[in-house]
Amino acid sequence: MALAQADVLAGLKEIVEEVAGIPAASIEMGKNFTIDLEVDSLSMVEVVVAAEERFGVKIPDEAVTDLATVGDAVNFIVNAAK
Repeated sequence: MALAQADVLAGLKEIVEEVAGIPAASIEMGKNFTIDLEVDSLSMVEVVVAAEERFGVKIPDEAVTDLATVGDAVNFIVNAAK
């Protein structure tokens, strides 16, 4: 089942807000997880695990390092769900 980019973004906002305590309103496609949102590596692992469960995709460890921005993560999840 294909996932819509907007749906993935909305879900990711909820996950990041829950895991890292960052207000969903400040989470946007162009935001960098570590620089803009100050998500540390431990929290990022939690975000990845929650995203895998929520969207039914597998995000390999080596791919996580490439997910610098929220947009990177959204696009990866959308493509992985196809």
